[in-house]
Amino acid sequence: MAIRCRIQVFVVAFLWFTAGVCASHGDADPIYIACVEQCEKTGCVGAICFQHCNLTSDGKSVSDPWYLQEPLYIQWKKWDCLSGCRYQCMLVREEEREKAGGTPVKYHGKWPLRRAFGIEEPVSVALSAFNLAIQFHGWVSFFILVNYKLPLRPTRQTYYEYTGLWHIYGTLSMNFLFWSAVYHSRDVELTKRLDYSSAAAILGFSLIVAILRAFNVRSEATRVMIAAPLIAFVTTHILYLNCYQLDYGLNMKVCVTMAVAQLLVWVVWAGVSNHPSRWKIWLVAVGEGLIIFFQIYDFPPFWGFLDAHAVSHAIAIPISYIWWGFIHDDSEYRTTALLKKTK
Repeated sequence: MAIRCRIQVFVVAFLWFTAGVCASHGDADPIYIACVEQCEKTGCVGAICFQHCNLTSDGKSVSDPWYLQEPLYIQWKKWDCLSGCRYQCMLVREEEREKAGGTPVKYHGKWPLRRAFGIEEPVSVALSAFNLAIQFHGWVSFFILVNYKLPLRPTRQTYYEYTGLWHIYGTLSMNFLFWSAVYHSRDVELTKRLDYSSAAAILGFSLIVAILRAFNVRSEATRVMIAAPLIAFVTTHILYLNCYQLDYGLNMKVCVTMAVAQLLVWVVWAGVSNHPSRWKIWLVAVGEGLIIFFQIYDFPPFWGFLDAHAVSHAIAIPISYIWWGFIHDDSEYRTTALLKKTK
């Protein structure tokens, strides 16, 4: 549940950030606008110049032959003329604002974060990668637990009825965190679509797992009846975003609705269940509340790197570890209960 609930916050944060792309105080500043326009003409901001401002709109150099061009590198790094000018003008304008006693403002929907090694949001990228490692560790340890440490049926299948579902969950979670790290590394149209699509996918599947586990659904036919409409809905939503319109408002409503629904299912189940590890669900719920708080309390970045969104990434790491601990405990609990019934 950690990653599922965490994705709720990530999606909301991403959509909040991108929703203000066209109406941030920073990019509406006349001084900033003039700086960017001048940079696009001259290729320089003060003493810093951008060689790729000599490229045409299709990525080809005005003077250099094709073998001296580097369009692929520029496309990935996003160090095109406009991006470089915006970034440098933002730094210059923020320095002026700080000297005048002003506070940081957002530019194109984001706080003025400093880049490191070509990465737009280095702290968020590092924390997403760390969380990816936690997810991988939790998934591998779960695989080892159910297949090699716990007893198996005579057919060599696990006693735990939800093994396959948690394997899919782990795969989708790691997929989301991978694209989350890529998106924070370079915010372009492609990475944005992949990030939002993977978030919607894991949220939809998390809701399915929550319903199946909370209601202890073991019949394959019943599982299909529950999962099929939700899978169809999520698939349609992802296709709509990628093939018709990347509607941030709609995506926010859909993702938050699925996230809140699955969170309520787990919390209510923990309240009425006698599961020995239900306290871990309460810990995860508290952690998710902190993540939501830091997403609402969207403070400017400290030292140009640490913002509220990065803090929420940090909180999600122990939450993911606790949630995989619950999954491990649940597999042992269910296996023990089923073994007692067979004797």
